[in-house]
Amino acid sequence: MATPLARLAELGITLPSVVPPLAAYVPAVRSGSLVFTSGQLPAVDGAIPRTGKVGAGVSPEDAYLDARQCALNALAAVDALVGLDSVVRVVKVVGFVASDPSFTGQPAVVNGASELLGEIFGDTGRHARSAVGVAALPLDVPVEVELIVEVA
Repeated sequence: MATPLARLAELGITLPSVVPPLAAYVPAVRSGSLVFTSGQLPAVDGAIPRTGKVGAGVSPEDAYLDARQCALNALAAVDALVGLDSVVRVVKVVGFVASDPSFTGQPAVVNGASELLGEIFGDTGRHARSAVGVAALPLDVPVEVELIVEVA
């Protein structure tokens, strides 16, 4: 399989710039062979595409796209820290979905991140995962995603 950066190019996806932190943290930290990203919001060119709760104003389909963008932003943080082509395994994805109390489709929303990672990394993109419904997220975004990846 092609390298992650080559695969992004094949998919016609441009890795975004690293989203600046909103508070007192860094976008990603390496500890040994693991890189942990901070929670990434679905910012596109510095703007948040939509706000609100999934199931009450935000459709699951739009939230899926937001989860995909969150994963891209997390990959940008990994790339800036260690280079994306050094990733040998996606270990874990944690997705937070700001949800209407009646919405229970968090796993399908976080699939936006998981499926993108599969497209880019193939079998090494298969990962453990949590998809958690929450009352609110920073800036009223519908989705936040963090990654743990193993690097060479």
